[in-house]
Amino acid sequence: MIFKFIENLGDRALYNLNDLGRMGIFMLRSLSGIFKRPFRFRAVVRQIREIGANSFGVIFFTAIFTGMVLGLQGYYTLRKFGSEGMLGSAVSLSLLREMGPVLTALMVTGRAGSAMCAEIGIMRNSEQIDALECMAIDPFRYLITPKFIAILISVPLLTMIFNVVGIFGGYLAGVKMLGVNPGAFFSGMESSVVNKDISMGIIKSLVFAVLIVWICTGRGYFVDKIEGAGYGAEGVSRVTTQAVVLSSISILIWDYILTAMLL
Repeated sequence: MIFKFIENLGDRALYNLNDLGRMGIFMLRSLSGIFKRPFRFRAVVRQIREIGANSFGVIFFTAIFTGMVLGLQGYYTLRKFGSEGMLGSAVSLSLLREMGPVLTALMVTGRAGSAMCAEIGIMRNSEQIDALECMAIDPFRYLITPKFIAILISVPLLTMIFNVVGIFGGYLAGVKMLGVNPGAFFSGMESSVVNKDISMGIIKSLVFAVLIVWICTGRGYFVDKIEGAGYGAEGVSRVTTQAVVLSSISILIWDYILTAMLL
């Protein structure tokens, strides 16, 4: 019994190590496509529209209601200490340093990351990727690299939009609904927010963007090699779910790591 357990443990370790190496090579080959010519400008623009522009709606509504919740919660917390005037500082710092990058990345994972994984997974199962290789077309440069470039552009921009809309939501809740002095709201925000806070959010958004596109496209590309995935539509659905879960967990883990490093 114990030998069977050790054997299963070794098999699992070898599988995970092989999967990690496969995903590492996948990342390197995808990034190398950036430097190959000709540059696929139209494909990148199309992916920016799919990943960035089409995610604007969900980012907008998530941001404004997140900001309003922060405004309400922050007001009732700060009122206990007679510091309602610091509401602008609390809302802006919470959004710029933490909630803006994290929630944006999670929303993009759910809306665009799942679509990328399913698209690549279906192409793998239907042998479209094999057909590209038979025609001497690099599938990484043709399929994956435009997504890498597009998401590295889109996620930081969406994060900035999230921050602005979220601060506006906090303004609506705190100033318009609860009567906080607007001058105190904006002066507190101006005095407390520094360049380091903004750069931290941008760095986090770039790291999260890499995690999203790497995990989601990689899971879809290797759908036929993932243990327990199955075949056909069922395999794609399982791998897509796995990609979204792994991406979300990775975002939260790296949020802690980056916060510890950048504070």
